[in-house]
Formats: sequence, structure tokens, C-alpha cells
Amino acid sequence: MSDFLVVGGGVIGMMTTLHLADAGHSVTLVERGQCGREASWAGGGIVSPLYPWRHGAPISRLSAWSEGRYPELSLRLLEETGVDPEYRQKGLVYLRVDDEQAAMSWAREVGKPLERVSDTFLYDKEPEAAPGFSDALWMPTLGSIRNPRLAQALRARLDDMPRVTLREHCEVTNLRERGGRVVAVETPAGELHGDQVIVCGGAWAAEVMATVGVTLPIRPVKGQMILFKAPPGLVRRVVLMDGRYVIPRADGRVLAGSTLEETGFDKSLCASAKDSLWTSATRIVPALADCEVEHHWAGLRPGSPDGVPFIGAVPGIDNLHVNAGHYRNGLVLAPASTHLLVDELLGREPILDPTPYRLTGGRLKGARTGASRS
Repeated sequence: MSDFLVVGGGVIGMMTTLHLADAGHSVTLVERGQCGREASWAGGGIVSPLYPWRHGAPISRLSAWSEGRYPELSLRLLEETGVDPEYRQKGLVYLRVDDEQAAMSWAREVGKPLERVSDTFLYDKEPEAAPGFSDALWMPTLGSIRNPRLAQALRARLDDMPRVTLREHCEVTNLRERGGRVVAVETPAGELHGDQVIVCGGAWAAEVMATVGVTLPIRPVKGQMILFKAPPGLVRRVVLMDGRYVIPRADGRVLAGSTLEETGFDKSLCASAKDSLWTSATRIVPALADCEVEHHWAGLRPGSPDGVPFIGAVPGIDNLHVNAGHYRNGLVLAPASTHLLVDELLGREPILDPTPYRLTGGRLKGARTGASRS
């Protein structure tokens, strides 16, 4: 039996496992597919909520703590695995922001660099940005990370840690509860056991939790994205306009995203979404119209009320914990949310107040049945 059993091998699950293994504990990580290949792979990798001033304090606090940890984590993983997560701190350009006053007020309140810049500044930073803007908003500290590479690096690191056991292509079908504890995690390959069980199942977390009578209000929300094969330097930094964005990679490729679709667990692609993304991207950077669309894909975000994740112990089950429901900000919030939960698990002083993220009756759709499962 491992000290901890983590259900879900996305960035949240892998970072949780890394924290626990770093602290000297044995961990079994169980993933229904391949680690890091769902929402963690499909997203864009912006290390900030898209419009951070439009979120409440619980998300802002997690985001502020997380943002400064990615440079160190990226360097660590590069040294330990040889896989470069490609953290880039090039800033973000906002075009056409309707609630600029709210943005500036938020920046002053939290001490975040954000300023209105002239057209000269804008086109010096991004010469290919859409023409005709007289000003823009500029956030110089924002970074981005190449999330598929981050997932690859985390998996490689965990695979090399003797205290970690990876169980991929192993779907959890049931959490068996008896006497107020999870006594077994059932899979088609047999039962798995951990002294403490942590559900980090992303869009699938509600299905796992339902097996112990907990109705967690997390739903899948599809997002489609496209990738342009562009020459290096065409787009230099993240540019955001009208809720859509372009994100450059070190090799010149440019991601454009993303859609928001309530389609359940359906990840099928559609031409209309691709056309819409192409139109948005070429409005932001017209020169992308001359570049090949190399890839088109979809992922499932774990949607939750107000986007505030559920982090902490499950009431009524002594050894069950959750870290899920990050909606569009899983990668953004991962360092803080995983550290916060591990602080609780190991009895350490928490990095911030855990109260807003706890699983309380007011945050859950339904109460636990209390029925024991054996």
C-alpha cells in the first residue's frame, strides 16, 4: 500500500505526486489514459487567467502565488529530465479591452504591472498585430509555458522517482468505502490501495466522486484550438483580443484559441469552430492568414461554479481528498492548488487560507448519502 494514491494524471495530479514524493512519501498515480494528455495537453499554457481582474479573490490568490513558481519549476524539470517546458516571460498585449478601468483598478489593488501603452509601443513589441489601434494594455510580467512539454517533463521526472508508481491506461471504476474510509480503488486491472486517496480527475472527477455518494458540481466544457506553422518571430508574445488569443512558441508555431462548448464528454471537432478560430487569429495577427494550419484539436475543461476549484478533504470520509474543478485555469493555478492541498495532507502551515476551496455543503450540489460501500 502506498502512502498516497492519486487519481488523475494531469498537471494537477502529477504536481501533487511530485510534491508528496519530494517530501519522502510513496505515491501511486492512476491515470485512465496517458499522463498529461487531456486538458493539460490541450490548453494554451498562459500562466494567468485571461482577464484576471474579472475573477474573484479565491482565483486571484491562487494565481498570484502560482505565477512566480513556473520559472523555477521549468528549470528544475529541464535539469532533471532534459525536457524543456519552454517557459517564456514575454508579457501580454491586450487589444480592445472594454472594462479598462476595472483592469487598472485591479492592478493597483494587487500590485500587478499593467499600463496603457501607445501605438508606437504596441507595434514595436508586435509589428504584425492588427493595424489601426491607437493604444493597448500591456502586462509585462505575464509568462507562458509549452504545456505538452511541461506534461512530458513532469511524467519523465515521476517515472524516474523510486517512490512513485505510475499506473497509466488504468481507469478508476469505483471508490470502495467502508466505515468512513476508502478501503480500495477499483480498476479493471484489480484493486489498488493507498492510505490517503486524492481525486485529481479533472472533467472526470465528478464521476469518480459519485461512487461514494458525493455530487461534485464539475462538468466537462469542450475547448477547440488550432495551431499555425508560422516563421519564428512573426508573433513574439501572447496577444489577446475579444476573448480570443494567440500564443507563440519558441519554434515559431502559434496557437489560437479557444472555444467554449457545453457538449458533455464529446471531443469531436467541427469545421465551424476551426473557421471561427482562424478568423479570430487572423484578426489579431493578419499575417497568420498566410500560414498553414497544422493542427486542430479539442480538450475538456473541468467546469465548476465560478471557476473556483474544490481543494481539500471530503467531509465524512477520513482519507479522501479532492483537487479538481479549475475550469480554464488548471495550469495557471496548479502550483498553488497542489501545494495548498499537500500542506493540508502533511500538516504544514498553508500557503494561503484554504477556506474558499473546501468541500462544504454550500459548494456541493447534493449531500453525501452517508451509505457505506463494501
